[in-house]
Amino acid sequence: MKKVMVMLLASALFIGGCSQRTNSSSPAAATAATPTQENKVEATDRLNDAATILNELMNAEDSAISSWVLEKAQCVMVIPSMIKGGFVVGGRHGRGAVTCRNGGRWSAPAFVTISGGSWGAQIGVESVDLVLLFMNESGVKSLLNNNVKLGAEASVAAGPVGRQAAAGTDATMNAQILSYSRTKGLFAGLELSGAGVRPDEDSNIAIYGRNINFRTILSGTTPAPAGSENFLAAVRKNFREAQVKAP
Repeated sequence: MKKVMVMLLASALFIGGCSQRTNSSSPAAATAATPTQENKVEATDRLNDAATILNELMNAEDSAISSWVLEKAQCVMVIPSMIKGGFVVGGRHGRGAVTCRNGGRWSAPAFVTISGGSWGAQIGVESVDLVLLFMNESGVKSLLNNNVKLGAEASVAAGPVGRQAAAGTDATMNAQILSYSRTKGLFAGLELSGAGVRPDEDSNIAIYGRNINFRTILSGTTPAPAGSENFLAAVRKNFREAQVKAP
C-alpha cells in the first residue's frame, strides 16, 4: 500500500510540475507557438499569478504580512501552485520567481524552482501558493549560491501575520527566511526543511532571450523584461521601497 501511494505521489508531483495556469494564452495560439514562445508565455503567466498571490495575501485581513516584515525583507520569492503531497514520504515541486532590493529599488525577476522530499506524518496531495521572504544578508547570500537547501543552509520560520503583528519569537526574528502559504487542498502541515531552491534556467532564457547569470539578474543591473510589470508593481506596492539617501 505504501509503495502504491508513493508512486501516486510521484505522478501527481510530475503532473503538477508540468502543468501551469494559462491566463493569457489560447489553445489556438499554443498549437501554433514554438516551444520557446510557449515557455515565454508560461513564464509571463507565472509572473502574473505571483502578482495576484501577493495582492490577495496583502488584502486578506487575517493573513496580511506584518509591517516590520515589509520593511525588512530583502528578497521576495513567490511560488504559485506548488504541488505538495505524501504518504509518510513527502514531496513537493513548484516554479516561481524572485526579486531583490538593490540600491533602493527592486531587481528584475529571476525564475526559480523548488523541489525536495521529506519524512513525516503526512498524507494527501495539495496545491500551495508559497511566498518566501529572505530577511537578511546571510539569507540573500544563500539564495545567490544557486542551490540552497531550506532548513539546512538557510533557516526558515513561519512568518507573523496581521499588519500590526510584532516580531514575536527569536526563531522569527533570527530566521533567514520567513514563509507564508495559502492552501487549496487538504494536507497536514507545510514542512519546507530539505527542499532545494535553484535557478530555473529554461524560464530565464525564455523571457530574457538569452542565458543571464542568476546573480546578475538579482543584482539590479539587468533591465526588467516585458511581461514582468505586474509582478514588480505588486512587489513595489506591497513592500516598501528602501529610501535612497542623497549623496
